Amino acid sequence: MICINKQELRELIIQQLKKDQRLLLQAASTAHAAATHAENVPDSKYETLSVEASYIAQGQANRAQEISLAIDRLRSLELKDFTPDSSIRLGALVLLEDGESQQRLIFLGPAAGGMKLNCAGTEIMLITPESPLGRELLGKKCGDDFALRLAGALREYEILALC
Repeated sequence: MICINKQELRELIIQQLKKDQRLLLQAASTAHAAATHAENVPDSKYETLSVEASYIAQGQANRAQEISLAIDRLRSLELKDFTPDSSIRLGALVLLEDGESQQRLIFLGPAAGGMKLNCAGTEIMLITPESPLGRELLGKKCGDDFALRLAGALREYEILALC
């Protein structure tokens, strides 16, 4: 396994989160403007456009705040090197192979689970310990096998490498 520079990976994750945050804040600003626009003042209790726009603006602002917290958690993550004998924990980069010989590279991070990134020409999926796969990986070592039920199907994995 080519060991990816985790500092670069963390910066890529943070850059993507900041980009997402900017889009959310722009959308929240647009929704806020719609909620407060004079043309959207309701004439009756059945006209709810301004109320709906304010809910959307608040939801987007809340998500932008969650991203800020995720960025802070990623910045404070201590990035250690792992050996094949190490137990998997936060900050581990794990190469998995499923029962169909498909390999995937997983980064176990504190936030932003589900994000997929391309780092040094390699696709990496970010997961958190709260995810089913993250829970299963915690404490395991290189060479360990495990099975995980996803979407009703039982999938088997082997941990091929760790760094």
